[in-house]
Amino acid sequence: MKDISTKLVNAGKDEALQVIDTINPPLHRASTVLFDSYADMLKANKGEYEGIDYGTCGLGAQKAFEAAMVELEGAYGCKSFQSGIAAIAMVLMAYTKQSDHILICDNVYGPTRHFCDGFLAKYGVETEYLPSDAGAGVVDYIRENTKLLFMESPGSNTFEIQDISAITEVCRTKSVVTVIDNTWATPLYFNPFEHGIDVSIQSCTKYITGHSDILLGTVSTNEQSWDTFNKCCGLFEVYAAQEDCYQGLRGLRTLKVRLKAHEQAALEVAKWLANHEMVESVIHPALESHPQHDLWERYFKGSSGLFAFTLKEQYEDIDHSPFVDNLELFGLGYSWGGYKSLITGGKFRRTNHFGYEGKTLFRLNIGLEDVEDLKVDLKQGLEQLKG
Repeated sequence: MKDISTKLVNAGKDEALQVIDTINPPLHRASTVLFDSYADMLKANKGEYEGIDYGTCGLGAQKAFEAAMVELEGAYGCKSFQSGIAAIAMVLMAYTKQSDHILICDNVYGPTRHFCDGFLAKYGVETEYLPSDAGAGVVDYIRENTKLLFMESPGSNTFEIQDISAITEVCRTKSVVTVIDNTWATPLYFNPFEHGIDVSIQSCTKYITGHSDILLGTVSTNEQSWDTFNKCCGLFEVYAAQEDCYQGLRGLRTLKVRLKAHEQAALEVAKWLANHEMVESVIHPALESHPQHDLWERYFKGSSGLFAFTLKEQYEDIDHSPFVDNLELFGLGYSWGGYKSLITGGKFRRTNHFGYEGKTLFRLNIGLEDVEDLKVDLKQGLEQLKG
C-alpha cells in the first residue's frame, strides 16, 4: 500500500475526468506540462517538438482564443498578450533592429507613441510620424532602411481614416511591414488582411471582452510575417493569463450583438449632438459630415461606439468641469468598448488637417444604457456651461 505522502501527490488524476466534453474550453493552471515519452522530450530539447512543452507556450484557453481570432480575421497565426500595449510593443520589437527607420501615423494611441519615443529610440530605431491622411503619399517618406509602417484607422481621438489599400500597395513594393491597430472596428467591421495588411493588433480589453474588467491584447499576422513574430514571442516567453483568454473567447460569442448595439446607440447620440446649439462639430466617420466619410464607406462594414465632438465656445480646460463633473451616466475614465458609457476630454495639440488642433475634444464611449437617458444626461451637463 502506498504511503499517504504519495497519495497526496498523485490522487485524483483520473484520465476520464480530464476529457469531459464541455461547450467552453477547460482552464489549465500549469507551468509544467508532462511529455508522453522521453523521445518527445528529446525533440523539445532540440526545438523540434510540435506540442506544448511548457506553460509559457500557451495552454488550452489561450490556444482556443488564438485559434478563434485566426478564424475570425482570416490570419495565419495569432498570439495573445496581457494588454493591448504589450501586443503593440512586441510587434514594434519583433520587426525592428538598430539603425532601422519606422513610420507611425501621427494619430496613433498615445502609449504607442511613447513606446517609440521612449524605448525604441534608446536602441537606435528612428521613428518618423506621418500625416494622418498620408495615403499613397507614404512613398515620399520611405527610405532604404524603412522597415515598418504603423497605422490606426480611424485614428485615436480625431478619427481620421487611412486609405489602407493605397498604403499597403506602396509598402509591399518596398518590403515594408504594414501594421494596423484595428481595435475601433474589430474584425467584424474591418478585416485588415483583405486589404493587404501584414499585422493586425487588437486591444481585446475593449470590445472583444466588453465588460471593462479584463486586460488583453492580440496580434495576428499573415503567413509571410508569422515566423519573425513567432520567434520573437518565443524569446520573451509571451503568454496571456488563462482566465483572461477564457473571458476573451466568451466575449467573442456575443461580440456581434453587442457591437451592433454600440453602433446604433452611438450614431443616434452623435446625430443628436450634431444638432445641439452648443456643439461645433461631431467627429464620427459614419456621419456624412466627416471629412473622410467616403473612405469609411469604402473600407468599413459598420461603426463602433466611440467618437468625439467639439464645442463652439472655447474654454480653458479646467473650465469644462461643470459639464464633465455633473454627468451622471458617463463615467470619467480611460479606455472604452465596455457596457458603461465613458467620457474623456482635453486639448488636441497634434497636427490635424481638419481643424481640431488646439481645440478641446470630448471623446465618448457610448455604452449599453438607454439612448434617451444618455441624451438627457449630456443635455443637462452642457447646460451647466451656460452658468
